[in-house]
Amino acid sequence: MRIRPLDPVSDLDRVVGFYRDAPDYWQMAEGRRPGLVYAQRFFTDGPPGCDVSRSHRLGLFLDDQLSGLAELSFGFPEPEDAYLGFMMLGDWARGSGNGRVFLTHLEELAAKAGARWLYLAVLEANPRGRAFWLREGFQSTGLRGEMQMGDKFQGLERLSKDLSRRTCDNREQ
Repeated sequence: MRIRPLDPVSDLDRVVGFYRDAPDYWQMAEGRRPGLVYAQRFFTDGPPGCDVSRSHRLGLFLDDQLSGLAELSFGFPEPEDAYLGFMMLGDWARGSGNGRVFLTHLEELAAKAGARWLYLAVLEANPRGRAFWLREGFQSTGLRGEMQMGDKFQGLERLSKDLSRRTCDNREQ
């Protein structure tokens, strides 16, 4: 397994291929299959007020196959916070601990950047995703909202994790 930054030019075709091979999240979230526009947005989207140049756009590779994507931004909801705007694994990469390794890498990046808190939003329509985040130490902030996503109206719940409470066991995984 290898985790590395993705480039919007040289890795765009890989991201398009990943979305083609792993459309399940987008179909659940928006009711449509992702394509080129979604892949392009992966490199430009981020939370409100965040400096895109400080964001991390990462790929998780199993052998040479792009098997996971993540976008980590800084400055939302507060200037000192980190926000995990997107993390997804292809179905072939799930259930083997790859998600935990990927998340640990992202937490380390956030902590090195000085963030104490890592936030994310999980779709209410994604109970498996929510269960993963809770298993990994995230807790509900109590904030919920709704938004139009593609062809669907989705409920969202904000979760957070206190990075200062990370244990040595978590750092070694």
